[in-house]
Amino acid sequence: MTFDADLVACAALVERADPIRFRTAMAAPVAARAKLFPLYAFNAEVARAPRVTRESMIAEMRLQWWRDVCEEIAEGKPVRRHEVATPLARVLSAEDARLLDELTAARRWDIYRDAFEDAAHFERYIDQTSGHLMWVAARSLGAPPEAEAIVRLTAHAAGIAAWLRAAPVLRAEGRKPLAEPAAETVQSLAHTASEALRRARRNRALLPASAAPALWPAMAADHTLRQARRDPEHLLAQPQEARLSPWRLALRAATGGW
Repeated sequence: MTFDADLVACAALVERADPIRFRTAMAAPVAARAKLFPLYAFNAEVARAPRVTRESMIAEMRLQWWRDVCEEIAEGKPVRRHEVATPLARVLSAEDARLLDELTAARRWDIYRDAFEDAAHFERYIDQTSGHLMWVAARSLGAPPEAEAIVRLTAHAAGIAAWLRAAPVLRAEGRKPLAEPAAETVQSLAHTASEALRRARRNRALLPASAAPALWPAMAADHTLRQARRDPEHLLAQPQEARLSPWRLALRAATGGW
């Protein structure tokens, strides 16, 4: 399969913005990469939209642009020409596009400095961002409906881990990433996320091997969650980098596991 200029641009964007997802996509078969890179490039664009400007109106407009793309895809309209939007339209079903619209809408929280309303609001944010992305990716690679629960459990763990890694930066920016920025809060989130990951992996047989690459980014969660359980103060004190062993990724790529 030959990558056109748009897919090459998507891959380059993901390589710059999201190294873990880039590495896991590159470990997947070429046909899977052609589906994953537009999704991950879309996610990178949406995630950065609130952060490239201090003007909330401009950030809102950037997110609305991507919501309009999702609407065009969902309604079967001609999709605007763009190096990410064009290949994305080839990957998404109407239902997938609606999920990514919800993902984009959830990112409006990133524009402002308000705390989450409550625990349910935080959980919904994680599910609509991390959960929707991973489920759309898995479904594009052949995941059946009965696998949705384990994909979302996996995405929950990955999303919590990513949030904990980013918490020090968000706090330095004057944001409120955690209702209670205390060690106990971090440990509680990490324990819950680790249990979600264990539950998902116990039921891994529900996911066909072809869809496993969509879940590989979650392998980076293990180190973060382990650190959060053991030394939450350190995790709160300074930003952490996502870690993913190349040997572990190679093993999963060879066996179709995650």
